Order: sequence, then C-alpha cells, then structure tokens
Amino acid sequence: MSAFEAIVLGLLQGITEFLPISSTGHLKLLPWALHWQSFPSRSLENTFDVALHVGTFVAVIAYFRHDVVRLAAAAWASLRERSLAGKPERKLAWMVVVSSIPAAIAGVALEDFVESRLGQPLVIAAAMVGVALLLWAGELWTGKRRPLEAAGWWDAIGVGCAQVLALVPGTSRSGITILAGLVGGLTREAAARYSFLISIPIIAGAAAAKGAKLLSGGIPPGFALPFALGIAASALSGMVAIAFLLRWLRTRTLYPFIIYRLAVGTALLVLLLR
Repeated sequence: MSAFEAIVLGLLQGITEFLPISSTGHLKLLPWALHWQSFPSRSLENTFDVALHVGTFVAVIAYFRHDVVRLAAAAWASLRERSLAGKPERKLAWMVVVSSIPAAIAGVALEDFVESRLGQPLVIAAAMVGVALLLWAGELWTGKRRPLEAAGWWDAIGVGCAQVLALVPGTSRSGITILAGLVGGLTREAAARYSFLISIPIIAGAAAAKGAKLLSGGIPPGFALPFALGIAASALSGMVAIAFLLRWLRTRTLYPFIIYRLAVGTALLVLLLR
C-alpha cells in the first residue's frame, strides 16, 4: 500500500462516515473501481479498516468533547442519585446507550454473514439507491419538528433499531439514523447531532473488538507509515465532515446527498447489469 492510497482512503473514510452517503460502500467501491491491490491479505485489509475507524472515533470525540464530558457526568450523577430528574443531559446520556444496544448485538451476531455475503458491489448499489429513496420520503415527511432536548425513549429505540440496517454496506449509518430521527419528528440538525453522538459507542466498540483480534499479529513491515497517514487523514476529514453537515442542516435539506446516492447507485447498477 502506498502513502497516497492510504491518504485517499483515510480522507474518504472520514468524509463518508459522517455524511449520509455510506463509508463502507465507498471504501469497497473505490479500490474495486481503480483496481487497487493494496493489501496482501484480507486480514490486513480488515486491520486497515479498523485503523481508519480509530481516526473517525478521534474525530467525533474531538468535535463533541464538551458534550461527551457533560453526558458522562450526567450519566454518573443519575446512577449515584438513582434518578433521571434534573438536567436533561441525564436522559439524553441513557438514550445514547439505549440506541447503541441493537446495533451492538446485531454486529456481534451477524459479523461473519455481513463480511462474507453483503460486501458485493450489487448489494452496495442497491442499498445506495434504496436508502436514497427512503431519505427522499423522510424529507417529504411533514410531521412536527422537535429539538433534541424534546426527544424521548421511543426516539432512542427507533433510531437504535434503524442503526442495525447500517450493517449492510451502502446503507450509511448516519443516513439511516438521521432518517429515523426525521420520521420520529426531530429537526434535521437534531437528528444529525443525535446520529453523531450514538456513533461514539458503536465506533469505539467495533474498533476495540476487531482491533484486539486483528492487530494481535502486528502490522507487517512497510505498513506503519500508511496506517498512520490513513488514521490522521480520517480524523481530520471526519471533523470537517461533522462541522459541515451540522451547519448545512440548520438551514438546508438532504436533497444534494439524495441526488448523489441515486447517481452513484444507478450508475453502478447499470455498469454491473451490463
């Protein structure tokens, strides 16, 4: 793997992890489309994927560092006092936990099936188009829009269950959870902010679980620099993507991302079917 390939994949991971266009889909499609043979084994490829997720974890922690500290303190206070009464952060902290449970269980149970059966370009293309249409329907949803402070337990459960669908490459974790938030009546910005907050335990858990297993053999000689560059690129581009999307959704819609997904998914379907 060259330094250039590592940086490109890192930038791509950081941007697509948080924009609703699917990071896994892009990371699988770009090397496939460019005929890159960057890794001598599937195991090393998976290890690099974990490394890039470390970068996005750093990005979301760095951007939401004040929220993380506040929510952690609120969760601890609620445990100490055995009450969610008081500051709204107490409820929000446990909502993040509730939303993380379905995807954590499904990720462990379906890991082998997802990696062996759902990484094909045809599946990615179909998911790109399908979720684009769902996001379009979500934009047309005319229910009452609420801020994040008004979200409740059913919102947490709904978004958490939707996050399970992100195991399918091409779906987009941020896209499907933002959609669930919109259908539940949250504002676009509130849905995006909640999506990013619940990504923290999911990304951390996935990186820890896979990293312990995949890194046990160490990084082969010559790959240390590409890994470091990929992580750095992923972290920097991830922070930019988070800031951009939150600012964008304060006054704008998801339609540009919907159009992009439709264009990429349709073009890939046509290419594959031909």
